[in-house]
Amino acid sequence: MADARRAPLKDQTDVSGARALIVEARFYDDLQDAMLEGAVAELKAAGMTHDIITVPGALEIPAAIAIAVDAAAASGKPYDAAIALGCVIRGDTIHFEIVSQESSRALMDLAVARQLPLGNGILTVNNEDQAWARARASDLNKGGDAARAAIAMLRIKRRLARA
Repeated sequence: MADARRAPLKDQTDVSGARALIVEARFYDDLQDAMLEGAVAELKAAGMTHDIITVPGALEIPAAIAIAVDAAAASGKPYDAAIALGCVIRGDTIHFEIVSQESSRALMDLAVARQLPLGNGILTVNNEDQAWARARASDLNKGGDAARAAIAMLRIKRRLARA
């Protein structure tokens, strides 16, 4: 496995008080617990609040985000960012390719169409060991990584909105 070499982002635009949505697919409970812990820690460190919605699998994550974002906006309490958490482990059929590609495509479509700061934390791995390597490690926790991505995009959105 290659070492993570992501440079820290310098944008420190204030996002405290922002509201995030975490949608998680609870297909692998223990993995999700680790990824959720990483995501929540990053949101708390940024001073953000969050809600969590659980769905059956990775394919349901984009639709749940769209439904929740619309409902929150209609209620006058919009979400400022979203985080998708899940895990797809390769099996013996093409189901892996369909789920990983379509969930990723739908998340990208959603983020661009709605200008929604979104962090994609859906693991797509060959086996459970690879999933755990990405869910446990403090530096590589993909739940935390997805939250950091959403926070970074929210900072960009807020900074450019003020410009």
